[in-house]
Amino acid sequence: MTPEQIVRTFFEEVRSGRNLDYANTLMAEQVLAHQVISEEEVTVTRTPSVYADHVREMIEAYGDFSLQIQELLAQGDKVYVRWRQVGTHVGEVDGYAPTNLPVIEMASAVYRVENERIAEYWIQIDRLGIEKQLERNQS
Repeated sequence: MTPEQIVRTFFEEVRSGRNLDYANTLMAEQVLAHQVISEEEVTVTRTPSVYADHVREMIEAYGDFSLQIQELLAQGDKVYVRWRQVGTHVGEVDGYAPTNLPVIEMASAVYRVENERIAEYWIQIDRLGIEKQLERNQS
């Protein structure tokens, strides 16, 4: 598969929560995840199993969310994806009690594919936008 096909399949199967076991096929044993949080980059290492658990946590917080790729661009071994995720606040999130109201996440990431597996990614999420929705939904 091409890097574009690998990342698209990753979103359709793993990131969406539909087939978490497929992470073992699409992700390297150790994936560097560079996360930009408040202008500060933090890098964590994720295994396919840890990533699957991360998606499970999202499902616990936001139920069976919908995930729509809004843009996908590929160049060489890197693939850029921008997406919109819509879920329902059904579990505690950052101290906010569930409201059963919608929460929208807007995010983007660049994935680097090596040996037909995702080996590294750089992600940015509109965390302030999520926090504002959680605050608003509490009132």
